[in-house]
Amino acid sequence: MKKHEDLEEALLAGGEPEQAAAGGGGYALLCALLASVVSIIYGYNRGVMSGAQKYVQEDLGVGDGQLEVLIGATSVYSLVGSLAAGWACDRAGRRRTVALSAAMFLAGSAVTAAANGYAALMAGQLVAGVACGFGLVVAPVYIAEIAPPSSRGFLSSIPEIAGNSGILLSYIADFALAGLPTTLNWRLMIGIGAVPPLFLAAAATFVMPETPRWLVLHGHPDEARRVLARTAGDADRRLQEIVFSVQEASKKAQAASGGGAASSTNVWREILLRPTPAVRRVMLAIVGLQVFQQACGVAALVLYAPRVFSHVGVTSERAVLGATVLLGAAKTVAIFIPLFLADSLGRRPMLLASAGGMAASLLVLGLSVRAPAAAASWWAAATCVTAAVAFMATFSLGFGPVIWMYGSEILPLRLRAQGTGVGTAVNRVMSAVVGMTFISMYEAVGMAGSFYVFAAFSAAAWVFVYACLPETKGRSLEEMEALFDKAAVAPPPRPPTLS
Repeated sequence: MKKHEDLEEALLAGGEPEQAAAGGGGYALLCALLASVVSIIYGYNRGVMSGAQKYVQEDLGVGDGQLEVLIGATSVYSLVGSLAAGWACDRAGRRRTVALSAAMFLAGSAVTAAANGYAALMAGQLVAGVACGFGLVVAPVYIAEIAPPSSRGFLSSIPEIAGNSGILLSYIADFALAGLPTTLNWRLMIGIGAVPPLFLAAAATFVMPETPRWLVLHGHPDEARRVLARTAGDADRRLQEIVFSVQEASKKAQAASGGGAASSTNVWREILLRPTPAVRRVMLAIVGLQVFQQACGVAALVLYAPRVFSHVGVTSERAVLGATVLLGAAKTVAIFIPLFLADSLGRRPMLLASAGGMAASLLVLGLSVRAPAAAASWWAAATCVTAAVAFMATFSLGFGPVIWMYGSEILPLRLRAQGTGVGTAVNRVMSAVVGMTFISMYEAVGMAGSFYVFAAFSAAAWVFVYACLPETKGRSLEEMEALFDKAAVAPPPRPPTLS
């Protein structure tokens, strides 16, 4: 009760109206860019094994089966990290969780690069995998809460751009270092990933503010007002909307717990055991998008592109790595399209165009790899690379960045961190399934059959988006629950300017 009184006093406090100056948008952009460094590190860690795996096998004697488990297990470890990150975000704050993920990325990269056997590789990937789970949760949540509604789509796309940039940088590092001795090249490829976490930890500690919603939720409205004054338009109006949302969330949490205090246990109960109809629809949207993002097979191309290109007769080591760099470049360049169109065109059109393009390019990719490597011709190799590039580009139009944007903005405040953690955990499970089974799958049903399966899942993703997802562009975070449940209480109208 005291917390609510403090919040109301903050709203009634006198003073000049705090409009964000022209630099306010720049400050929000700076915060988003800093938070997105964690996505660059994640992308680098995710992509570097694509080129390094061959040299790891040669140097340490790792077999195909062990490699499949090593790569797939990273996604399993990130599942643990994504579930723990939701709790950490709520307890320690979004900003401190960014710093924690940076520390784990540093440790994981260092241990993996110094490994002298399979067990040490697994230990390093365990730490790096948990860090990946933290990074996948905290960056979207932080940016969704720090960004003003008018530019949330733009800013929320930055982590995906950063992640793709990290993958591209890892491919370039693989290509540049491949000529070094086998005992050294893969260690440098992986070890470079330990450098950016140092800068991220410093930024999270000394530069980045905590998000206004977390500050209000934990009884610091004055500090929240100061952050809003630098990032949003009308700081007082935005603060009132957030306070209203927190008070409604508190009432619902107390009702869910039978009148007792809200707790993380009650949050999990509302998400998994006794969700309201609106929360059930929100979680269906989040889980469905995360399943389809990985079921389309993007991890197979990110992790095993050199094997796919070798299958169609691209035998030169530098040609294979060069084609892989082209793949990463296409994925990164295409990501800029939703950055500028998500707020004007909307989320649904981007997702529908993405799913349709993925299905078509995967069908062509499957046709191009039907012939065995010995019988493949130049046109098969060219078609394979072109189709793979088209798939990566259309993936980046929507199912790369937009699902993270969409998922982080539709969750109610009281469920946002842990709900995002659930979605990320599902994503990591699906990524692990693809990463740990792709070699076995193409040996069982053929390379072409594998891509036909991925094409079918992409077509199903189109149907899911069309049937289940409402448009969210232009809405504040406090309006989202009403969008999924028309019976929900709407945020209060804009108050008169305080003076």
